[in-house]
Amino acid sequence: MPRVFIPPQARKLAGCESVEVEAGSVRAIIRQLDQQSPGLADCLLKNGELRPGLSVSVGGRVTGMGLFQQVGPDDEVHFIPAIGGG
Repeated sequence: MPRVFIPPQARKLAGCESVEVEAGSVRAIIRQLDQQSPGLADCLLKNGELRPGLSVSVGGRVTGMGLFQQVGPDDEVHFIPAIGGG
């Protein structure tokens, strides 16, 4: 099963840093996470899309496919918040 790393701003709600979920896409992962920890989807999504400033990495590659990105059983999935500053 894919291992999903919870972003720091949602870890208190999830109660852990990472979790394994059975899912084949980023969208399905978020659905599973929200079932396990209600409200977690609100930390990751806005209007049904990834929150602005949040990227997703699957298998070590940041993807432009967002919620539609397919996830393999051995993949690591990271939700990466943008870093502000200048």
